[in-house]
Amino acid sequence: MRLEERPASSFFQRIPAISATPRSFLAAILSVTCVLSLTVELPASAGIPAAAKEKKPKADPALKGLPITELSPDEAILHALNRLAYGPRPGDVERLRQMGLAKWIEQQLNPNSIDDKAMEARLQDYPTLRMSTAKLIDEYPQPKQAEKQAQQVQAQPRQERRRSDAAATVVEKDTQNAPEQPANSEAPAMTSVSAPQPWPDNPSAAAPMKQPAQGKAATNGTGRRDVLGGGDPNNVPRAIADDSKRPQRVVAELGMAKVTRAIYSERQLQQVMNDFWFNHFNVFAGKGEDRYYLTSYERDVIQPHAFGKFKDLVTATAKSPAMLFYLDNFLSVDARAAQRQVAERAMRQQRRRGEFGWPPRPRANPQQPAKKNDRGLNENYGRELMELHTLGVDGGYTQKDVTEVARCFTGWTIDKPRQYADFKFDDRLHDPDTKIVLGKKIHAGGMKDGEQVIDMLAHHPSTAKFISTKLVRRFVSDNPPPALVSRLAETFQSSDGDIHAVLKTMIWSPEFWSRESYRAKIKTPFELVVSSVRALGTDVATPMQPGMRTRPKRG
Repeated sequence: MRLEERPASSFFQRIPAISATPRSFLAAILSVTCVLSLTVELPASAGIPAAAKEKKPKADPALKGLPITELSPDEAILHALNRLAYGPRPGDVERLRQMGLAKWIEQQLNPNSIDDKAMEARLQDYPTLRMSTAKLIDEYPQPKQAEKQAQQVQAQPRQERRRSDAAATVVEKDTQNAPEQPANSEAPAMTSVSAPQPWPDNPSAAAPMKQPAQGKAATNGTGRRDVLGGGDPNNVPRAIADDSKRPQRVVAELGMAKVTRAIYSERQLQQVMNDFWFNHFNVFAGKGEDRYYLTSYERDVIQPHAFGKFKDLVTATAKSPAMLFYLDNFLSVDARAAQRQVAERAMRQQRRRGEFGWPPRPRANPQQPAKKNDRGLNENYGRELMELHTLGVDGGYTQKDVTEVARCFTGWTIDKPRQYADFKFDDRLHDPDTKIVLGKKIHAGGMKDGEQVIDMLAHHPSTAKFISTKLVRRFVSDNPPPALVSRLAETFQSSDGDIHAVLKTMIWSPEFWSRESYRAKIKTPFELVVSSVRALGTDVATPMQPGMRTRPKRG
């Protein structure tokens, strides 16, 4: 098949022939390139590979390792200093920028790695901080009888405090009773101790934190403030001036040390956690002998366990004389304990008489009413242990559980409460029968009953949620994000209640660094005062909590 040949179009006939030499071809290409460069604007990203397009802006080195996306570096540093510390000092923001925020947080979570000798040097002015409870009782005794009587005329002690102080005498005498003593040597009724006597024989003494001071201030209604230094906050506290040996000095120095640590300590998160746990396991300085027990409570119970296992912290508080006295568990005994002791003494006496051939003594008339027992089961600690320390008010326990827990802790008492006040388990006062707590049988025996309860409560899911919620509310938001609380509770349970691990989960969460959490909390009065002093860089002369004197920083 042949194709028909057609003549060329007239249009192509008018185009001159182009000689296709290499030189002319190169010139044509260069001409086209120049024209395109003048008339077409190529997009800037046209030559960038796809992988490079997806690359995020480089994070600030100061925030490396932390999930911070919504805050600037300065905002994040200020946020950390206000939540994990008591606020920034001059130069802190720049110092943390150079160090790296994550490194600073890691140091705060491991406070023993931080040199804090400068702050410790400031605490040398407060000798009571290093004393044992026995030494505090010995060196800072109650006022003499005449002074105490004058104070009692001006302010009647509260009935509860009278009972608590009288109870100390009861327990002390109970622990001194030998098994061989006759039945009529039982401890006297608490209400029988009422006449004013020299301390320590006077159990009706008012707590010094509530007693009016001597002098003019005591008559014009300002006595309570005079206990901590008078109406004028610039006055040196009377309990501190001229090396006072008043018992008020013990509590006053604790308050001054708290302020000193909050302002000057490099271990800032340690101080924040001390405050958190002290509020969680709260005791009252104004109740009887607790004024002497608080120093050891804060130093030997709260501080060493602030980042440890929650179970160890609960156990330490349960055995602390401060907690035992405050919630009256040192008085709690099995209601049948006195009857058992009487029966045991009678049996021993019968055996001895039989060994020597003496005729047995006639048994007591069973119809004769038994002697009234003024001590029995006290539920104060059992209730607070579940409601405030572990499960929370909605933790799923009942009133029956409260009673059963109280039975488990009978016999947890104080040895010599007015001499050296050590923890003591007295098996004679313990309820030996089986108890049922939260549906589980508790029958380990003796002191192990209480320890088994603590172990069960510390590992309960309600406790994990309750403690996690409190931590998130304290450090993140007054309205705790449920997802964050759940993650903290999971860490709490998987780590066996490791407080350090729970804190790390919280701090390394996006919620902690969110825009909603930034500047979302209002400081307490204590936090406001301390953070103001830190921000100004002032030197505190008398760091009292009610009012502080400051002087310009030297140098």
